[in-house]
Amino acid sequence: MAIKKVYDRITPSISRINSRLEMVPQAALDFFKKKTPKRSGTARRRTKLVNKRTINADYPYAKRLDKGYSKKAPEGMSKPTGEFIKALVKIILKRK
Repeated sequence: MAIKKVYDRITPSISRINSRLEMVPQAALDFFKKKTPKRSGTARRRTKLVNKRTINADYPYAKRLDKGYSKKAPEGMSKPTGEFIKALVKIILKRK
């Protein structure tokens, strides 16, 4: 019985997908900051990515802004960012 090595086509595809998915948290942070209303700039400046995957809005009025307190962001920032992430991941997974 002979064993023949077959070309592995799945591993390169998985590697490509993983490398594209690694950019999602930073893209989400950028989108979140763009959606954050700007008055003094504190909210945008104090929003950071923690552990390369968690968006942390570190200012006292973050919850109020996210609940739509500002007329500039009536939907807040989390909901539109979640929709952005969903759409981005869908695009990444459809690429070849």
